Amino acid sequence: MPLQVQGEVLSVRRVGAYQAMTVIAPGIPELTRPGHFLAVQVGGPESSMLLRRAFAIYDVKDRGVYGGTVEFVFSVHGKGTAWLSARRAGDKIDVVGPLGKPFRLPKSPVNVTLVGGGYGSAPLLPLAAALRERGCRVDIVLGAGSADRLFGQLDAKRMSDSLAVTTDDGSTGQRGRVSDVLPGVLDASRADVVYACGPMAMLRAVADLAAERSIPCQVAVEESMACGVGVCMTCVLPVVGNDGLTRMVRSCVEGPVFLGDRVRWDDVGTVPPDAVGAITAGGHR
Repeated sequence: MPLQVQGEVLSVRRVGAYQAMTVIAPGIPELTRPGHFLAVQVGGPESSMLLRRAFAIYDVKDRGVYGGTVEFVFSVHGKGTAWLSARRAGDKIDVVGPLGKPFRLPKSPVNVTLVGGGYGSAPLLPLAAALRERGCRVDIVLGAGSADRLFGQLDAKRMSDSLAVTTDDGSTGQRGRVSDVLPGVLDASRADVVYACGPMAMLRAVADLAAERSIPCQVAVEESMACGVGVCMTCVLPVVGNDGLTRMVRSCVEGPVFLGDRVRWDDVGTVPPDAVGAITAGGHR
């Protein structure tokens, strides 16, 4: 079960175009697995910003001078994240976690390829460490719009057997997108499993490339999660179940990790008429 903790900001540091925040949150690190996320209250207790912000967990430490700490990475997009970026060491912050379903790990050593877009690479780095501990070969592909929007490049190089980097503007690595280099990486590494996190368009491209090669693929989707606990239904997307039926599932509870070939990418943002419980044009379910 997730915990709600009145945490204390330990540090906030700038990493390229992003912010990385470490919070003292006893109890949460021990429960965290790669792919879990936090729901963070923004604006303070008197704020009109009622909805929490969801952030993938980047790093945890369950021991040390400060007790358990959890670190997450974010980009400033609006008032909530702007408020968050202005926090300083010692400030109090309310966090709930770990939330969601994490990545599933292979039971035996296999060849894995990790694909991250922007700061979507944050949850992939602890995943890489867990996979290396299991004896897996780990190849990593990172992409972003520009060099300052890459995250974790040095860590990825240290943890991986090979690292490929792309940027849209060519400011570092190969000019282009991860989908331009991924086919070569998958073929050269003889990948058995693919894991990905990043923008939805990137996830779709990765899932398609994996499906073409019949490689199992897990994707951590970046849907907006207003509550993080499955109540508000703002993060639903159409996913095909084991029975072949499509259901509108909650990314924050049933996800954020899904099998890439189960997400109906063409219908994301809509309710397909054949989804279980969908209302047809005639008003029938």
